[in-house]
Amino acid sequence: MKRAIIIGATSGIGKEVAKGLLLQGWKIGIAGRRKNALNAFRMTAPDNIEMEALDVTQEDATEKLHSLIEKLGGMDLFFLSSGIGHQNMELNTDIELNTARTNVEGFIRMVTAAFQYFRQQGSGHLAIISSIAGTKGLGVAPAYSATKRFQNTYIDALEQLSNMQKLNIRFTDIRPGFVATDLLNDGKRYPLLMDVNKVGAHVVRALNHNRRVVVIDWRYAVIVFFWRMIPRWLWKRLLIKTK
Repeated sequence: MKRAIIIGATSGIGKEVAKGLLLQGWKIGIAGRRKNALNAFRMTAPDNIEMEALDVTQEDATEKLHSLIEKLGGMDLFFLSSGIGHQNMELNTDIELNTARTNVEGFIRMVTAAFQYFRQQGSGHLAIISSIAGTKGLGVAPAYSATKRFQNTYIDALEQLSNMQKLNIRFTDIRPGFVATDLLNDGKRYPLLMDVNKVGAHVVRALNHNRRVVVIDWRYAVIVFFWRMIPRWLWKRLLIKTK
């Protein structure tokens, strides 16, 4: 039986991916900050779900990850879906630093722990949820877009490191656009908002096919294609914001 660890499985994309893997016969370990939500999810399939409450910004998160792996009996897939993001045109320093604390510090803590586990094991699949926001610096959300760009680059670097060390580790970088999750439950209107169930199914298919980089969905793939072509002098003049 294949085993997967999903960090950020209490809601949103992480929870949908966990449900999709369960339907395919995986045994899963779920982790997140909300113990009650984790326990409620675990009770839906107690024979195939293990759980561990953890906060990726805390130093003991690595220890708790290894505890969850031990409960599960191993790990073939590591999937990181925890992250935060806020519009912050006022450039509130606390918001920017908290975003970096989760999306950079917490990201490094979890991803390096998974990489080292797979290095010792000799193989594995390391997957993350980043965002199309990493394509360009977005004035409405500076820390969010910058931290997502960081995640894209970090996975690129780990892939090269894995190759240098002749490791059998596969990588998947999932880059969705706006998804109807708690992260966007802020009263604002977001364009091209995607259903989280459909996004979760898309992610599971991408993982099954060992896709390296996945932009969800085709509309956002088109947007990203053209974003990359916009020169800097024009990009800074664009008004990209939600209502």
